[in-house]
Amino acid sequence: MSEIRVLLVDDHAVVRDGFQRILESDERIRIIDSASNGQEAFEKFRTSEPDVVVLDLTMPNHDGDLDGSSISGGMEAIRRILAYDGKARVLVLSGCETRPYPTQVVGIGVRGYLTKHCAPAELIEAVVRIDSGDSYYSPVIQEQLDHPESCDASPVNVLSPRELQIFVLLAEGLPVSRVADQMFLSPKTVHAHRSNIKRKLALQSNSEIVHLALRHGLIDP
Repeated sequence: MSEIRVLLVDDHAVVRDGFQRILESDERIRIIDSASNGQEAFEKFRTSEPDVVVLDLTMPNHDGDLDGSSISGGMEAIRRILAYDGKARVLVLSGCETRPYPTQVVGIGVRGYLTKHCAPAELIEAVVRIDSGDSYYSPVIQEQLDHPESCDASPVNVLSPRELQIFVLLAEGLPVSRVADQMFLSPKTVHAHRSNIKRKLALQSNSEIVHLALRHGLIDP
């Protein structure tokens, strides 16, 4: 069996080092590159052509991003990687383990989703299985995918993955111009998405977006 070449993406160097040690403890796996934000993840995916991308969901979109880390950074990286290569094998390794994130991200097209509470052996197994063409989800994630009706209902579940990204960025207080920059969209497109978000969620103002996001744990207070 040839080695599995992995691109490791996390915005914390200590975390990346820890996961690298775990993965490379298995002789089948080699970390060929790493990235700390969404833009860098996409660029390194194109240049290094890894077999599997192991990616945290919460990270900045760009290097030196003053707006900090957000689920938007990881979701945008996934979207761009899969748009570039629809066969890309992406494994999300994240602390975001409750709805709406798992169902939204799986809907984008990732091959696996692990929580950061997973055992080292499970991380290695997930990488090997995804490299072989299978999918792998932590039990808590698989339960949500199999029985969505048993999960706590959240009004933001009606949003598309792109709308959820924009919703979170708006809830974090970013102006439309900054959201447009992070999402590689025009301000006009972001305005249109914001209008759709407010309509779907029956919201009237940006303050209501913030309150809804806080109430459902989508942003930190």
